[in-house]
Amino acid sequence: MNLENEIKWDLSELFPGPNHPKIVESQKNLMEMTDKLILIYKGKINIPDFSANDLLNLIQEKENFLTELSELRSFSELSFAANMTLHENQDLHTKITSFLTDLKKKTAFISLEIGKYVFEHKKLIQDPVLSNYKHHLEIILRSYPHQLSEIEEQLILEKDQFGVEAWSQIQGSWLNTRMIDVEVEGELKSLSYGKANGLLTHPDRKTRTSVNKGIYGLLGKQNEIFSSALRNVCGDWLKTSKRRKFDNAMHQSLIDSDLEQSIIDNLMKTIENNVGLYRRYLNYKATLMNLPKLGCEDVVAPLSDSPNKKIEWDSAKELILQAYGNVDKEFKKIVEDMYEKSHIDASPRYGKRNGAFCSTWYKGRSAFILTSYNEDMNSIYTLAHELGHAIHDYYNTKNNTNLNTDISMVVAETASIFGELLMTDLFLNEKSISNSEKRSILAHVLDGAGMATFQVSARVWFEQSLYDSIENGVHLDGETISKLWCEARNRIYGDAIEWFDEMRWEWAMKPHYYIPNFRFYNYPYVYAQLFVYALYQIYKKEGAEFIKKFKKILSAGSTLSPKEIGEIIGFDITKPEFWELGMKQYEYFVKELESLK
Repeated sequence: MNLENEIKWDLSELFPGPNHPKIVESQKNLMEMTDKLILIYKGKINIPDFSANDLLNLIQEKENFLTELSELRSFSELSFAANMTLHENQDLHTKITSFLTDLKKKTAFISLEIGKYVFEHKKLIQDPVLSNYKHHLEIILRSYPHQLSEIEEQLILEKDQFGVEAWSQIQGSWLNTRMIDVEVEGELKSLSYGKANGLLTHPDRKTRTSVNKGIYGLLGKQNEIFSSALRNVCGDWLKTSKRRKFDNAMHQSLIDSDLEQSIIDNLMKTIENNVGLYRRYLNYKATLMNLPKLGCEDVVAPLSDSPNKKIEWDSAKELILQAYGNVDKEFKKIVEDMYEKSHIDASPRYGKRNGAFCSTWYKGRSAFILTSYNEDMNSIYTLAHELGHAIHDYYNTKNNTNLNTDISMVVAETASIFGELLMTDLFLNEKSISNSEKRSILAHVLDGAGMATFQVSARVWFEQSLYDSIENGVHLDGETISKLWCEARNRIYGDAIEWFDEMRWEWAMKPHYYIPNFRFYNYPYVYAQLFVYALYQIYKKEGAEFIKKFKKILSAGSTLSPKEIGEIIGFDITKPEFWELGMKQYEYFVKELESLK
């Protein structure tokens, strides 16, 4: 990638710039919409003659409000994520965060009063007038017992702005404004976190060792920052959960995911029962790399004989278009649109948020993608993954009103993981591919799916141990947190991996643990990985017929529960044995790798 011609997104469809007058106009418009909602509805939702039609009107006005609000929030958050060091982005982010907090406080009554009204008039959920919002109302009914008073909800919003949200921001801001000293192929370099992180899969083992020790060693030296942030975010959530009368720290995430505890219990039990499969792969990978045992720097590294070729940006684009186009012309057109409209920010840069994400743009029936493209296999898979999200966003926003696009995370990963599998099909079906190249692709797939299925499960156990420790009066300093991290990690890896001491600080760089009021971010990835692996087996049998069902899944938004979405294909996610279907696909890839000589 030529960094002189940065691959960066164009956010001007949202707003022309961070200081443009249209931002002030948007704020003024949102204030007027807020005042109107207060005038018409506050204190009037529960009056005797408030009808299903009145509730429909309120829901639709709320959707209009949320659509306008999301434009402003997205522009602020996306600008900040792309470059946290620019003064105008910092100012805008601070200003809009404060403004939106005020709006949320003023409109908090809407969710509270709708919740009370639906709770007291449960038959309304079946009213044909509200048929479009049936499942939305069912989720409201499930959430209502955990709502607090309007004053309490406002106070939580106020204290979060300078409490858990600030703790969350310091983790991201610190991490993405660090320079890491690493040795790259024998040359000492000082790199931004984003660039250094991209070298964790470098073909040179000494480089990987240096990068791992450089990143995690620095985190360890500054562990008090991260332990303080994590301790306060988790402690705050535990107090809030009790105040809201949740059964446990995971309870709200189950409501947000639209699932029951038993489903996640079955999922995690399946993981525990199959750790031997993952270890089998890791041990075989060590053999392929001529190592007695994998080091932590090798877990997601390419095989020793993997072709070390760069995949330039334009080549990656063509490959991804081909992968999606082989399956469906409409998929290809959606991906082309993302490139043509410059909705992708791909250049690594100092101050850019680490990792990758796809942000839905409801009004545009599109999305914006942030990633750091490093011209390697991992980067092209990440890009294909995020473009899968964009395809999902297209069908979701095209077919649903705003509130029905709020899909749970276990569903949100469907098209993205499927996109990774389409890339795998493309690479493995190349006529001229050698066995060495096949091994390289299969190992990459097994590395990624192994992380998403098994390593991420360790993160679920780790997070639960944080809350258990707080409940038991344990002070979560850096060393204590690291001990919990290693205990959860070892439940997955056993003795299959040799770990650097620095890797005990790995928890510090995972942003998911620091997200305010959004706990247990990780198990949805485990769910999605095995769910899509089960879907993929149906796709391989049915081909084009499956794609029709797949589009129905992507178009459902949140009008259906994850259980109902599974039923589109004929799956029953409530059965413990369902999760073994996805595990069989992982085993299939392991066997394919083992069969290559």
